[in-house]
Amino acid sequence: MAFGSFGGKSNSTPMTEINMVPLIDVMLVLLVIFIITAPLLTNAVKINLPQASSEPLQSEPEKIDFAVDDKSQIFWDGEPITLQTAVARLHEAGTKTPTPELHLRADRETRYQVLAEVMAEASKAGVTKIAFVSDPNAPSVLAQPPAPAP
Repeated sequence: MAFGSFGGKSNSTPMTEINMVPLIDVMLVLLVIFIITAPLLTNAVKINLPQASSEPLQSEPEKIDFAVDDKSQIFWDGEPITLQTAVARLHEAGTKTPTPELHLRADRETRYQVLAEVMAEASKAGVTKIAFVSDPNAPSVLAQPPAPAP
């Protein structure tokens, strides 16, 4: 199969046939590649995977109801106690696993100093989860009209 002539007769008409030999060579190479790789894709490697459970291992943390009234009286789960007893109980609760949650309830008129002392002692004891509990149905201080000036 010649594409042109170098001597002799000159044929000036263009070649109108498609040369199929390179296309057949490419198709045969692809066929051989697919024949070799197809069995490799169907084989699976069998491994023994570990089984894991989806159940949580930790239990719910204990909740401590801690309240302070307007006279700075401290209550631990409804029982009136002193600040020293509260500190000792907080240190005891800080050693438990999981660490209990401290639900802090305070009266509107409670001095901030008492609450700050309680939160500082809880933090020192390792009780870091502190929730502030409020009464959503109580009338808001901001909603009340201002008192008339004397």
